Amino acid sequence: MDPKDPAVPGLLRDGRLEVTGRIVSASNATLLCAIEVDGLRAECVYKPVRGERSLWDFPDGTLAAREYASYLIAEAFAVGDDGPLVPPTVLREGPFGPGMVQLWIDTDRDRELVDVLPPSEVPAGWLTVLRARDALGEPAVLVHADQPELQRMAVLDILINNADRKAGHVLAALGGGVYGVDHGICLHEEDKLRTVLWGWIGRRLPLELLRSVRKVRRRLDDGLCATLAEHLTRRELRALSNRVDGLLSCPRFPAPSGYGPAIPWPAF
Repeated sequence: MDPKDPAVPGLLRDGRLEVTGRIVSASNATLLCAIEVDGLRAECVYKPVRGERSLWDFPDGTLAAREYASYLIAEAFAVGDDGPLVPPTVLREGPFGPGMVQLWIDTDRDRELVDVLPPSEVPAGWLTVLRARDALGEPAVLVHADQPELQRMAVLDILINNADRKAGHVLAALGGGVYGVDHGICLHEEDKLRTVLWGWIGRRLPLELLRSVRKVRRRLDDGLCATLAEHLTRRELRALSNRVDGLLSCPRFPAPSGYGPAIPWPAF
């Protein structure tokens, strides 16, 4: 189902969930479901709060709400008619209690956006994030494509303070489009930005992205902040506001802060 279809939010909110499988590689309980209402049917991901693993630096039972809050911010940040970079997401009751429900995105496995390659095999125009050596001691580089959708995602990650932008969380959708998923460990009050999308360090934000950051600032002032207050603490909201204002005052892609690792582990 097209994520831009206006029927999707209602389907996710009101549809009957039927668990069809589990993504066993996920750290927290992540269930694949069929969802249906009034003849509409799609696949979605359901992450019940009761299946969240405890983390030392994030309060227990808050990851689903952070996923939803990240979606609301992505919605405010959306550029033109492209829609949010995060698939439609809701909070609701499910078979195993309250949790996050998000539209499933079918991916184009032939369209890589982030990769680890020998230096000689890096596609023209791709950006290097990290140089290293593989298990055999051969040189390798972590690289990503240089395209507007990934730039937008990198800026969104700055705003939501994404602590876990792995390569596997960047989806190239069938039929075009790029989406980011797994935003449970975002929006902390402390700087925790960990991402594989560091390729634009020091560059100025394109004007279109700067306009979108301004739009987020307006939306926060016009009621979004009050909505987010149902899911985030006052300190987390203040930190979000400060990150928005920081990008507006210095509209450049930042470098890693030096506080903790800059890239999530594993990176894929």
